Amino acid sequence: MASAFGRVLDAVERIGNRLPDPVTIFVLLALAVAVASAIVSSAGVVVHHPVTGEAIAAVNLLTAEGLRRMLGEMVTNFTGFAPLGTVLVTMIGIGVAERAGLFAALLKGMVVSVHGRLVTPAVVFAGLMSHVVADAGYVILVPLAGMLYAALGRHPIAGIAAVFAGIGGGFSASLVLTTLDPMLAGITQEAARLYDRSWSVLPTASYYFMATSVPLLTLVGWFVTDRIVEPRLGPWTGAAEPLAPLSATERRGLWIAGASFLATVGLAALLVAPEGAPLRDPKTGGLGPFYSGLVALMAVVFVVPGLAYGIATRGVRSDRDAARMMSETMASMGTYIVLAFFAAQALAWFKWSNLGLMLALEGASVLKALEFTGLPLLVSIVALAAVVNLLMASASAKWVLLAPVLVPMLMAVGWSPETAQALYRVGDSVTNTITPLNYYLPSIVLPVVQRYRKDAGLGTVIAAMLPFAVAFALAWTLLLLVWIHLGVPLGPDAPLRVAP
Repeated sequence: MASAFGRVLDAVERIGNRLPDPVTIFVLLALAVAVASAIVSSAGVVVHHPVTGEAIAAVNLLTAEGLRRMLGEMVTNFTGFAPLGTVLVTMIGIGVAERAGLFAALLKGMVVSVHGRLVTPAVVFAGLMSHVVADAGYVILVPLAGMLYAALGRHPIAGIAAVFAGIGGGFSASLVLTTLDPMLAGITQEAARLYDRSWSVLPTASYYFMATSVPLLTLVGWFVTDRIVEPRLGPWTGAAEPLAPLSATERRGLWIAGASFLATVGLAALLVAPEGAPLRDPKTGGLGPFYSGLVALMAVVFVVPGLAYGIATRGVRSDRDAARMMSETMASMGTYIVLAFFAAQALAWFKWSNLGLMLALEGASVLKALEFTGLPLLVSIVALAAVVNLLMASASAKWVLLAPVLVPMLMAVGWSPETAQALYRVGDSVTNTITPLNYYLPSIVLPVVQRYRKDAGLGTVIAAMLPFAVAFALAWTLLLLVWIHLGVPLGPDAPLRVAP
């Protein structure tokens, strides 16, 4: 059985490694859309919109007019790509807080201050909360968790597995908004407008559900670590490793950063809460202006405490240091910017050709004919995302490919874009810890594991993480199904259903 499982993992790794770079995938997708638009248009295929009754035919992009549009709007496709600006603006703030050392000190303080029976839930929770710092949690928390468990006389690989489960397996869950929220919301909105041109998706579209997921996944991760993974590893017989506490300078910096954070949030509340506040609609009193400015507010909420910490710890000595941190963050986003350029073209061409909408509507018709539109359909979407995640690591890249079909298709059978996004996020998260294509598994997690077990390989880590993947998938999917059954909104202004 073990060798058979190993062969399956080897096959997954082999297939995944043969996939082209995500940039190449989007280039090929864009070219495929252009060719397919010509073929389908020539065939005279027509579908009818279920809401407006409008006849929808494919638009041939390989005509003189189509070529002029593809070339003439290439720049505006890129600059108007919804996730681009939101991610870059948010990362300006996150970059300052991260490079000033605030996030590292917070995560370290969270881990080293908890001992005894609560160490496992604290480690899992720290992994879940590390999503606010993008992928820095892998670099900071994975080695810290191993050292903490070794210092307590517990098996360090159990600690590594627990924090990896929180970071990777619970990738979308967080008590606060992260860069993933506006990124995926922008892609979901673009896909939703293939079906309904007026639909808007907020960065908070999944907030209620994802915040509620944190305590559930913490408890599930606690149970799996202490009852399944650690007993299998056996007692730790190696030497304990002392874990240095926070220095006096770091503690002072955290207090000052905390005070500045509360002051910033308090000021933001004054701009929103009172009647007639600047971030309320002057006519209706609604929160539309607040939601529109949410990304900018997120950046400020990260920048101010980050600067406060950096100044207190002497990591930021002048305005040049702050500017350098922002510049370094933008430099690190080069891969994402290139990917966004080609993804924007592929998504725009898909929209112009009508192929995405036609495919979604035909898929919806099949689902209705088969009466496959209820909870089993939702479970199948989670499963699809989980399987695709084994072969393609980037959450945003996968959603750019899947959203233009899944979102309109689900809208056509009565499910909202926000529901489609939540289904995707659950499936996309739970298999992060068992796919060899998760870059951080072989590059960070495995080398740390090998400090404590020299003969450990990729199979060692995946075998330890498989119970987490199964448990997270079952518990998280069940929570989402119960949530939907009870009709609880996924987030502010985020309906579960739409009129098909």
